[in-house]
Amino acid sequence: MRKSLNETSASPALIFWIIAGWVGYLFLPWYGVEDGFLSFVWLLDGYPFDEDFAPAAFLIGQGEKLWLAPMLVPLAAPLLVIGRKKSDPLYAKILILSGAVGFGWLIAQGFGIGIRGFTADWLTALFGDLEDRQFGMGYGALLVASAFLFLFTQGIAARGAINGDVFVVSAIGGVILIVTTFVFFPIAKMLMAAFISEEGGYSIAVFGSKFFDDRLWGLGCLFGGRCGVAWNSLFLAILVGILTTVLGLVFALVVTRSGFKYKRALRALTVLPIITPPFVIGLALILLFGLSGSVTQFFAELFGIQPTRWLYGMPGVLIAQTLAFTPIAFLVLIGVVEGVSPSMEEAAQTLRANRWQTFRTVSLPLMRPGLANAFLLGFIESMADFGNPLVLGGNFDVLSTEIFFAIVGAQYDQGRAAVLAMVLLFFTLSAFYAQRMWLGKKSYTTVSGKGDAGVHPLMPTGLSLPVFITAGIWGLFTVVVYAMILYGSVVELWGVNNTLTFKHYVTAFSVRFEESGIRWTGAAWDSFWTTIYIAAAAAPLTAIVGLITAYLLTRQTFAGKNAFEFGTMLSFAIPGTVIGVSYILAFNVPPIEITGTGIILIVSFVFRNMPVGVRAGIASMSQLDKSLDESSLTLGANSWQTFRKIILPLLRPRSLRPSSTVLCER
Repeated sequence: MRKSLNETSASPALIFWIIAGWVGYLFLPWYGVEDGFLSFVWLLDGYPFDEDFAPAAFLIGQGEKLWLAPMLVPLAAPLLVIGRKKSDPLYAKILILSGAVGFGWLIAQGFGIGIRGFTADWLTALFGDLEDRQFGMGYGALLVASAFLFLFTQGIAARGAINGDVFVVSAIGGVILIVTTFVFFPIAKMLMAAFISEEGGYSIAVFGSKFFDDRLWGLGCLFGGRCGVAWNSLFLAILVGILTTVLGLVFALVVTRSGFKYKRALRALTVLPIITPPFVIGLALILLFGLSGSVTQFFAELFGIQPTRWLYGMPGVLIAQTLAFTPIAFLVLIGVVEGVSPSMEEAAQTLRANRWQTFRTVSLPLMRPGLANAFLLGFIESMADFGNPLVLGGNFDVLSTEIFFAIVGAQYDQGRAAVLAMVLLFFTLSAFYAQRMWLGKKSYTTVSGKGDAGVHPLMPTGLSLPVFITAGIWGLFTVVVYAMILYGSVVELWGVNNTLTFKHYVTAFSVRFEESGIRWTGAAWDSFWTTIYIAAAAAPLTAIVGLITAYLLTRQTFAGKNAFEFGTMLSFAIPGTVIGVSYILAFNVPPIEITGTGIILIVSFVFRNMPVGVRAGIASMSQLDKSLDESSLTLGANSWQTFRKIILPLLRPRSLRPSSTVLCER
């Protein structure tokens, strides 16, 4: 009797999304409110009868926006499955049809009708002029779209996809949708410009003339001239990837495999460059090593040599990018190095291997996923970097700066910018598949359900000396760079008038205490608080999307998995400037109208940095034995509970894991 009841009772997730769809349609503003997505002034300003704030149901009731009425059918259809068994063929069919038809109609009317009526001439010819118009999606449309999507994924799961796992199917559907919307759609809209001729048509010949340009692929540097921007970017990215991976591993070994006392300070120092704008690092390097830099002038006077502009070009960009991107490699590798099982290293030593043999044959091979991911991130970061080449590049042109000048420069050639972006994507795809080939199908699992309470051995003596020397030199260099930045903030005019002063701080961060409270009178406070708000919103969203995506890639098998993984990395391969321009082109008109709002900044930060979380999550989850998942599922937990209670706690550093997780490991 109990089994029959469970089979016929609707799942909580199904009930939730049915209710959510109706709430979005009946009670929430269908279109975006003018005051911003996070503003709720509309509740006191004519809601729900004002057209600007009205839900879809109220708009239809007033005889407006009648194209929203057909969505009532797919919203009502899922009510028919309540009380049916999941094994009933109609259960899956109704959910799939209602989700697909509802979502498809919502997207079709969103793209078909804009702020001036129909958006295509053939629609006007077919239906005549439309006197009404509509704006971008609001709370209601967003919630209804989500309801249709997850009703569809529940129908797919009911048909047995991925063993009928609702959480996994819904997660795959959700990630595909947001990556398609905020990565593929804006980039595709911009890349189409590569085939557009001056007459407005599409031409492969136009693409070919731009793609085979000598400025892109020239090898003049082999004969004393200049190389094309594609080769410059490729050589630079390979060097940066290697250097950042080596330095990241060096710092990770110092923190985890040595008796160094100031590990917390070293962690902070290593991560500091990641939060520093590249323009600031570039300016500090110029004032240190530029033609009139303090270090350059000191050595010129000491050895009686003529100062040069050696910093401007590949050397300066290489130094700046290595300084800026080493923290990313460190953050990836620290978890991987800590995750290597101490028991495996102790077993090697028990078999009479010395510390160097243990490190070379056991520890280092188990770090390969982290090393590969760190190199890939350093490679892609270098390819996509814009600020450092702009400040320090000189005559050393790279793809990111060329794309920028092609878009916003005097030439304004979107076609050339699109071709350059395609070349950049080709290099990124090549690095991605090279990484997969190097890792192969070997297993790097080190964390299982068995006890593992050992202690990591110290580095071998022959390795510790070069590691400490490298870490010391690079750490000292980082300290000097930031000391110059700090010094520059307390002088009158950096490099010209070095009189000490605090006026820059006073101007930027002055505060006044009045009877009504604190007044933030400094010029920098508005931008400071805006930055904090945006970062506070973007950081958890980036982590959530990254971890869920990494879980799907490492723990699940499904059709199109390789394409799915590449899609999550695509946004990282495009320079931030290009992402910004493509977002403006894609999201300044309905159905997603967020240009000029804080939401577009949050979205761009989330999907620009999501690959960092994905690669770090993949590197860490590759060390977790899948038997842990299987044990949890065998004991009756579903995939969501396994992900939340088993996988996530084990991703924390060992010292921060809950006691229940430690007992589970033992």
